[in-house]
Amino acid sequence: RGPGRGRERGAEGPLRCCGCGRFLGEPVTVPCGHTYCRRCLRRELRARCRRCRDWLLPAGGTSTAAAPLRTSVVLNRLAEKWFPGECERARAGTRLEELLAQGRFREALGAVSQALRADPSDLMLRIYRAESYVGLQEYKTAIEDLNFVISKMPNWPEVYFQKGKVLQDSGFVGDALQLFLQCLALDEDFLPAKLEVEKILCDVLSPEKLGESLKESAWNSPHIRNKPFMLGSEVTASYCNLQLCPPQNLGGLDVLEPVSGGLNRAQSAHALNSTRDLAKEDGLKRVSSEPLLSGQGKGALLKRKLSFSEQDTVVCEDGKNKHKKQGESTKRDMTLAFGTIPGDLIDASDFECSLCMRLFFEPVTTPCGHTFCKGCLERCLDHAPQCPLCKESLKEYLASRKYSITELLEELIMKYLSDELFERKRIHAEETAEHSNLTKNVPMFVCTMAYPTVPCPLHVFEPRYRLMIRRSMETGTKQFGMCISDSQNGFADYGCMLQIRNVHFLPDGRSVVDTIGGKRFRVLRRGMKDGYCTADIEYLEDVKVADEEELKKLRELHNFVYNQACSWFQNLRNKFRTQILQHFGPMPDREENIQAMPNGPAWCWWLLAVLPVDPRYQLSVLSMMSLKDRLIKIQHILTYFSRDQSK
Repeated sequence: RGPGRGRERGAEGPLRCCGCGRFLGEPVTVPCGHTYCRRCLRRELRARCRRCRDWLLPAGGTSTAAAPLRTSVVLNRLAEKWFPGECERARAGTRLEELLAQGRFREALGAVSQALRADPSDLMLRIYRAESYVGLQEYKTAIEDLNFVISKMPNWPEVYFQKGKVLQDSGFVGDALQLFLQCLALDEDFLPAKLEVEKILCDVLSPEKLGESLKESAWNSPHIRNKPFMLGSEVTASYCNLQLCPPQNLGGLDVLEPVSGGLNRAQSAHALNSTRDLAKEDGLKRVSSEPLLSGQGKGALLKRKLSFSEQDTVVCEDGKNKHKKQGESTKRDMTLAFGTIPGDLIDASDFECSLCMRLFFEPVTTPCGHTFCKGCLERCLDHAPQCPLCKESLKEYLASRKYSITELLEELIMKYLSDELFERKRIHAEETAEHSNLTKNVPMFVCTMAYPTVPCPLHVFEPRYRLMIRRSMETGTKQFGMCISDSQNGFADYGCMLQIRNVHFLPDGRSVVDTIGGKRFRVLRRGMKDGYCTADIEYLEDVKVADEEELKKLRELHNFVYNQACSWFQNLRNKFRTQILQHFGPMPDREENIQAMPNGPAWCWWLLAVLPVDPRYQLSVLSMMSLKDRLIKIQHILTYFSRDQSK
């Protein structure tokens, strides 16, 4: 911004646009969680977010026109409450843009001129006035306004683009190209400038013009190319320090020198700057290259110039410009040091979720502009893919599953409601700890039989189980209990814990959960939590056999039943055997130490899962803590089925 810049209302307040840095008039929160003023998005000035470089358009979108821009209700309410004057100016700017879009340039010029008489320091009004002059083909006067804005805010990419468009409309394509590149040096994702540069280069480098136009072009001649110059006319010493970056930060680029001259051609200076006094308003300088560079030197220089686009400009207290890499945050951005808000205007109720009626925790903003706690919104979407307030469809939002935190709102809460946020985090931590307990209030999925070490894929579609699976993932336990239903108690007295290995979410909110069986348990006490069953449990382990003689007999029984199981499986029809292998995988190998695992040999549970036995009978086997009794039960089942196979 440089020293001596004009007062730009709202640019130094807590509500600032991520794009233009000005007051956040009519705030719109984009899918990545950052917030822009409606003007930046409506004009499609950017394709990617300036903070995180994520796409600003929603998935599948090609234009902001196809995706209506909805104002963030909470942030807009705060802006109206804290800065009513700035909001009125933003609305006035919207009315001016509508006049310009309708081609009513004379009417727009009258309105903006009247507003400038009331507030001559508003630089945005000068931008609008320049656009009005362009519409009336008064290019010289438009350049005057744009030069004035550049002198006050030399790091504002849009003003360079606007000036480049004026020069392009005037026929000075070379000057316009330089300004478009200057705009991209400040903001590499400024989409309109990219498109204009592409058009100009395609036109200039077309085969028809490559041998003719470049030769005749004055702005491409060696004399002009190798001579340091400015876009505009000479400047006074008072603006010599308004350069885009200090020379020491350019890594070898030549120093900037103000040079008398025209816009690249004498006639452009004569046409657009008829007096030398007007030239004193132009503070933009050009970084020139050395007259004679080798091919390698030119490549290195170009690389240094382009690396300039990877930086954002940070203004220090001494007025000098420094640069930071993208992704870094400054103290000014994180602590919202700019601007003060009267204490009586800060009310915690302005930051309450309309669903849980508590302070926002991880606030997310939907495409329709409403804001909720992330957890609250997810629970609502479990029941219906629509906004809880306005009932607008959120099917695409649900399918993307990109619930990005609204960063500006979170920063405001951290800044002005730190005590309330601390208490809110404490409550959330207690709730998370309660969901993390694997012996008390363990979540129960009442569905089917599950066994240790055996895969158990699940199709989750009920809202209560969507919530249960999500909590299991968020707490990090990735576990829940599985029981079969019971007509008297709701679910059986015995079950098996399931470990989540992967969750695949479907576009409509359903999910396919890949789990595998873990520990067995006995239910001690039943409960209910947010619609799904819970239980206090104790885990079961097989009682180990210590006597050598009994252990020997147990091994003999184990080997006999294992061989019997292999024989039964091999005698199955190919169709049945293939289906079993696809669903449960191959039968586990025989284990040398049959008492090594707390649940006994894995093949026993695999066999129980594939045998077509009544679940109540399977449940009785699951509850056994004696390997010998379990093997005898399995032997009886195999004997029965082997007899059927022989028939």
